[in-house]
Amino acid sequence: MGETDPPGLDLARLRAHMAAERPGLVQGELAGEVIAGGRSNLTYRVTDGHRAWAVRRPPLGHVLPTAHDMGREHRVIAALAGTGVPVPPTVLLCEDPDVLGANFYVMDFVDGTPYRRREQLEEIGPERTRGLVLSLVDTLVELHTVDPGSVGLEDFGRPDGYLQRQLRRWGKQLDASRSRDLPGIDELQQRLTTMLPESPAPTVVHGDYRLDNVLVDERDRITAVLDWEMSTLGDPLTDLALIIAYSSPELPHIAGVSNVGEAPGFPGADEIVRRYAERSGRDVSTLDFYVGFAFFKLAVILEGIHYRHSQGQTVGEDFDRIGEAVPQLVRAGLNRLGEG
Repeated sequence: MGETDPPGLDLARLRAHMAAERPGLVQGELAGEVIAGGRSNLTYRVTDGHRAWAVRRPPLGHVLPTAHDMGREHRVIAALAGTGVPVPPTVLLCEDPDVLGANFYVMDFVDGTPYRRREQLEEIGPERTRGLVLSLVDTLVELHTVDPGSVGLEDFGRPDGYLQRQLRRWGKQLDASRSRDLPGIDELQQRLTTMLPESPAPTVVHGDYRLDNVLVDERDRITAVLDWEMSTLGDPLTDLALIIAYSSPELPHIAGVSNVGEAPGFPGADEIVRRYAERSGRDVSTLDFYVGFAFFKLAVILEGIHYRHSQGQTVGEDFDRIGEAVPQLVRAGLNRLGEG
């Protein structure tokens, strides 16, 4: 590693690999910086002074490749190229960990803004905010319109029993983080288990679809959907429910939790759901289950962070307050499911 290399990215080795795999692509020495990181996969911006690329690799020190599968991310992005879903053009996938110490892939760097906070949306105003969120919904409809078999993704997941497996997965995550009494969380999990709806026909699902996982240009067009690490074949309504949950006024006010739903002009849940239903033709009558489940997942994720922080295993802005947010999310989930 050189002195100017960002953590986890040996620029000289990367350049040599890119030159070998794509002769003539790189014109000069590479410079790079981390543009996203933390608990998820790492993303870097790399440039030779003429062109720019994004490089994705697992978190540093992570030794469970199945949890951060670069091949899956690369596969779904490459498959969606040429569909109505905006994705960055892929350049190469490297599954030889000897190059950078982990598998990674390279794609063209796409310019755009990820809108993560209410204040960013306030700068563009209510009218543009509303249009942008409706465009987010329309892009999701495009994703859920893609026939997996037509783009080579027919074996990308196991859609049968998808909701049951998801509930089991997040229940196990909760059990692994239990360190205190959380009133209502077991009731929420149990009610979700007994309320399982029949899923519509499976589609490619993103798995973490929200406003700050897309890039937007100066004309408010979505230029790229990012962060496909949780994508699979499954129930499309789980993606729609995440938009509703992430923009809910019931979300706690702490760092790391989006507050875009508070921005003037941000469409309400009813308008978002109506837009999706009209454009997709899907029955959304059971959506309360999915939104309740989305709140359960968020509660489990934050409880895991709270547990690790309490054990001195992680640090971050407002991590000392994350534990306060979990009961709020549990209540939001129970409220969405209504009276038991």
